Amino acid sequence: MQKGKLMFDLADPRKCLLVRGRMGCGRPGWSLKELLVALVVFFVLVALAVVIGQEMRQRAWSARSETNIRLLAQVNLRYAADHGGSFCPAQDAAGLIRWHGGRTSPREKFDPTKGFLYPYLKDGGESLVCPVFQQYPQSGDSFEAGAGDYGYNEMYIGGTPQNPFIPEKISNVANPVRTIMFTDTCLPRSNGIQEYPFCEPYQAVNRDGSLGAAMTPTMHFRHGGLAHVAWCDGSVTAEPPTQLGGVNLYGGDAGQCHVGWIGPAQNNGWWNSKQKASTSDPAK
Repeated sequence: MQKGKLMFDLADPRKCLLVRGRMGCGRPGWSLKELLVALVVFFVLVALAVVIGQEMRQRAWSARSETNIRLLAQVNLRYAADHGGSFCPAQDAAGLIRWHGGRTSPREKFDPTKGFLYPYLKDGGESLVCPVFQQYPQSGDSFEAGAGDYGYNEMYIGGTPQNPFIPEKISNVANPVRTIMFTDTCLPRSNGIQEYPFCEPYQAVNRDGSLGAAMTPTMHFRHGGLAHVAWCDGSVTAEPPTQLGGVNLYGGDAGQCHVGWIGPAQNNGWWNSKQKASTSDPAK
């Protein structure tokens, strides 16, 4: 037997060796240092896999949301083609029938089968729910549930300043490629966020077209700091905020919830159907 080496020849054809402090069956064992390095590499790979998995899931959710809002724009254009060129109404005068559903009293939940766009949506639009919205803390007592986490430009498209219950006509939209139809929306509250069916502009509008009080923002930038916007020509883009809101009447902090507006504020900018193209419009 050589010095420094101890060999045991067992009945098993394999030979177990103890060679300079290492023990194994037919091969050297791992040192403590090698084991630690292997463990570090393993946990780094696991962490990377988790991060990549989260990013892929987020991208898939955002892609689904983009598909949903694109579909809403397309069916609204189909609605207009069947109704003399007028877009879908945002709501009726009683506030009981809206673009996304209807109810018989303000205390009831909206029934999607009673909405203006229902005949144009597969399964009545029940599958048009933004999966990213569902990852945020919910207020739990929403009074506007049923819109699928998307909001309609009811100030200028689903209605007009002259009559909020009579929708705008396609032919009256001066710049369809840069006039908002639908966006991602929510209403921040003190205990979370809730659905909100309308995308509010910077300011309220009086019947004579003049601007009124500042509005509470509802546009939700939930896709990595971007919000999906469906324009009146049917196209969809992802836009960053120009301005975020503050604390609203419900105790919700719009800034913390990534809720605000896009584009120029003058004359309500990209919400305003009469606003013509300008050099400030970013290229799509």
